[in-house]
Amino acid sequence: MLLSSVPGVQVVDLSHDIAPQDVESARLTVARYWRRFPAGTVHLVVVDPGVGSARAAIAVRSDERFLVGPDNGVLSPALLVPGAQAVSLPIPLDAAPTFHGRDVFAPAAAALASGASLASLGTPHASPLVRRTPEVVREPDGALRGEVIAIDRFGNVITNIVAHHAGTVRVGDHQVPVHRSYSDVGRGEMVAVIGSSGLLEIAVRDGSAAELHGISRGTPVYARHDRETDGRQP
Repeated sequence: MLLSSVPGVQVVDLSHDIAPQDVESARLTVARYWRRFPAGTVHLVVVDPGVGSARAAIAVRSDERFLVGPDNGVLSPALLVPGAQAVSLPIPLDAAPTFHGRDVFAPAAAALASGASLASLGTPHASPLVRRTPEVVREPDGALRGEVIAIDRFGNVITNIVAHHAGTVRVGDHQVPVHRSYSDVGRGEMVAVIGSSGLLEIAVRDGSAAELHGISRGTPVYARHDRETDGRQP
């Protein structure tokens, strides 16, 4: 659809690793990459368990970039930027109620890639759905209490704790030291690292921390920092 409508457009296929219907993981993925692309980039995001329902289809302009997708919170990282604008896209009568990625979102993305203005695609959408990362809480003993917000395809556990450096992380009955990289521990051992997004992650070298230790999204995590963080969330 995109190549037919905009011949010569550069299409970058970023990820098919997000689990079906996992809007939260998709939101976090968008948060990591959308600003790393040049101004004028159009991001097409289709993680849409509500396809065919009354949920809106939207296009967003934010920080000189465009994003197109369902109004289910997946585009929240761009919507949180001051000055962001959103429009509600019309749903064609002949659009398949099970395939808005092809019949609604792709045509809108193609139009933007061809130079169409955001306003030309639809009507202003004043209250798009915004999801936020849960805030970290400081416990009376000084520890930071966060939670698991995502698990990647390697079984690495990603938390909502932002850190420049930390001493130890506790999850369940496990007290895990924070190291620079996975290779700082032996094979099969647990390790905590600061991931590329600046969030504390818990892993098992050459294994899956989530599977081996029964960790899932929402599991509490406690961290003791050697230096304080600025508390920002993605």
